[in-house]
Amino acid sequence: MNFPPPSRNLPGAILAAAVALALAGCAAGPDYVRPAMDLPAHYKESGPWKQAEPQQIDSSRNWWEAYGDSTLNTLMQQANRANQNIAQAEAQYRQARAAADAARSGFWPTVGVNAGASRSLSNSNGVRLGNNYSAGLQGSWEPDVWGAVRRSVEAGDAGSQASAANLAAARLSIQATLAQDYLQLRITDLLKDLYARTTAAYARSLKLTQSQYAVGVALRSDVALAESQLKTAEAQAIDLQAQRSQLEHAIAILTGQAPAGFTLAPAPADPQMAAKMQASLPVIPAGLPSDLLERRPDIANAERNAAVANANIGVAKAAYFPALTLSASGGFNSSSLAQWFNTPSRVWSLGAALAETIFDGGLRRAHTAQAVAVYDAAVAQYKQTVLGGFQEVEDNLATLNVLDQESVAQGQAVKASQLAEQLALRQYRAGTATYLAVVTAQTLALSNERTLVQLVGRQLVASVALIKAVGGGWDASRLNQADNAAQAKNNSTAN
Repeated sequence: MNFPPPSRNLPGAILAAAVALALAGCAAGPDYVRPAMDLPAHYKESGPWKQAEPQQIDSSRNWWEAYGDSTLNTLMQQANRANQNIAQAEAQYRQARAAADAARSGFWPTVGVNAGASRSLSNSNGVRLGNNYSAGLQGSWEPDVWGAVRRSVEAGDAGSQASAANLAAARLSIQATLAQDYLQLRITDLLKDLYARTTAAYARSLKLTQSQYAVGVALRSDVALAESQLKTAEAQAIDLQAQRSQLEHAIAILTGQAPAGFTLAPAPADPQMAAKMQASLPVIPAGLPSDLLERRPDIANAERNAAVANANIGVAKAAYFPALTLSASGGFNSSSLAQWFNTPSRVWSLGAALAETIFDGGLRRAHTAQAVAVYDAAVAQYKQTVLGGFQEVEDNLATLNVLDQESVAQGQAVKASQLAEQLALRQYRAGTATYLAVVTAQTLALSNERTLVQLVGRQLVASVALIKAVGGGWDASRLNQADNAAQAKNNSTAN
């Protein structure tokens, strides 16, 4: 379409656009700076606490692979693919990314087309019946003079990064919970194996007392005591099945499956399995406290939320300034389609409008105060999340340190109680000790062995908790990678 050049209005519109572009270098509101914190130089509980040298946790591979369990690796793959909490967090990230793209659209003009046809009866200057045909193209653009759109885009990008960090935190939480549940299930298998061996030994002891009672060497109370001890151990073994079933159900849900269709086979019986699992504990480098700001996704999420709140202050303050709108339209309007392309049928317009609110009853001031308060709350939340992260690392470092020392002492207690049990049985067979001494020694041996296995379980659970506390090999640089990947995916979809 060819339109006659405007001789007087166009320079004014061009001047207004030039002024708008010149002013576009500024943006209302404060520029974001990460909230400062007084960070310690090192962890209070740091130090060498692990004697073995198994695989080490680092960012070059999936952290759970350091435990060397193929079944756990398979379960993790299923959870990453089918867990519904992860799927929900992933959908929320896509929602945040779309919101950021929507904010970025504010940089561009809005262009539309229209077409119409009408037939009307007019009584002015005589009765006239006629047709009217119109078609046009119109566009409008509000230059981002005061940076409101830029602050909105800044908030949207920070929000999408916060959502990406939230997705990473959700994934890490599910992975850690799955690893802990699975390791506890394997510890339960070890306890079931321990009770199976123990009840077999108690059954032999009961048979011994029955034989000695039959020949008049032992008392009837010895038989009753041996039988009571056996039945008590059998009852405790049955109770372990309830614990195992609950853990198996939890694992099924974490991997996105119904418990009815999910089963984990028991671990093969191996008296040395507890020692092997303890030896497989991975080395977990806690790093420096300052590293935690980049390695924990929940801290990155809180920091990005503070950036969102800071950008929204600029959006609120930009409302104090006038809004400039540039518009243009052109097209045809005629009573006959044949006359559309004649000069009299051509219509066009150019315009610029400046609008400013004079009085709003304190609305803008209230919005600005609200945005500042939201930012202050986000900063407080960020700092509290950082402090909570420090506590989690310190707690698990201390727990692993104490459990390592405790397991050494408990191992010695197991050896001593096993020796005491053997000696008591020999003395009972020789007639130099009562069966009560045997029961006492056997009960102590079972208690010590059960405690040692449980200690191994606590070490495994604490090691997973420490991995989660230090971020599981995650790094904040992945936020930009996630945003770039999402942007590339959106571009490929659009093309």
